[in-house]
Amino acid sequence: MTAVPLPLRFQIGARTLASIQRRMVRVPMALDDVLEERLPALPPLDRDAHGYQITSLPEASHDAMMLADSGMIAFVRQRYTRYYADLTIGYDGWLGTMSANARSGMKRKAKKVATGSGGVLDVRRFRTPDDMSVFHEVARRISMRTYQEKLLGSGLPEDAAFLRHMYSMAAADAARGWLLYIAGEPAAYLYCPIANGTVRYEYVGHDPAFNDLSPGSVLHMEAMRDLYAEGNLKRFDFTEGEGQHKRQFATGGVACLDLLLLRASLANRLTIIALGTFDRATALGKKATQKLGLGNLAKKLRRA
Repeated sequence: MTAVPLPLRFQIGARTLASIQRRMVRVPMALDDVLEERLPALPPLDRDAHGYQITSLPEASHDAMMLADSGMIAFVRQRYTRYYADLTIGYDGWLGTMSANARSGMKRKAKKVATGSGGVLDVRRFRTPDDMSVFHEVARRISMRTYQEKLLGSGLPEDAAFLRHMYSMAAADAARGWLLYIAGEPAAYLYCPIANGTVRYEYVGHDPAFNDLSPGSVLHMEAMRDLYAEGNLKRFDFTEGEGQHKRQFATGGVACLDLLLLRASLANRLTIIALGTFDRATALGKKATQKLGLGNLAKKLRRA
């Protein structure tokens, strides 16, 4: 692992107000390691590196991590549940973990989407390298219109390195792609690589023109049906961060945090103070907004 420039963002919702660049070694934790509460192995830092960014460190491992790297400045950037779905319980068993209201809601959404396509869900599935070439071309057109790409810079990549990796994964039967069409128009995409039986929720998006139809949720429901039908997979990993969609589809979760470990320099200490002050002010503002009943207005302003 080598250090790369990473922006430490001063962020409200999906909107970034400012950022401080630091050269960081990103250390993402795999779901198996999270479930086993293993400590990540940190590689030596290059001279010009500022520190590490550890994502999905289990809350239960926080104190042990501090003891292992006591010479660094530690800062918890965010806390969340790392959600996952057990793919060994069968599709019907998975549906049984949802509330009756959630199941009914998904059926209504699927029926509404199908109505726009002649009464049948138009879901197209991609698995081989040739398949993935077709998938990527269409999915990129959708991605260009998504908030993930416009606001977060996390749309489906199109660089040569990603394409080579996607094709090699497909050649090893370790990649899956899905597209949902509505009335003949591509509306949503989902791309998931697979490693050691764990399917990773990697790239997802939908055309905002179809927002009212919840195309992403409908497509994901069909993708889960396909994955359960394969019969040899272990888990679906919803990766970092939370959201109603993840909570609804998950069968379990682990309390996690994202941890910054920075060299003990003056510049890094000032950076941590600035980030901490901003995060506390943002949290207080969120509480005040909720108390005054202005949550919906705040959401509209952030999206403006």
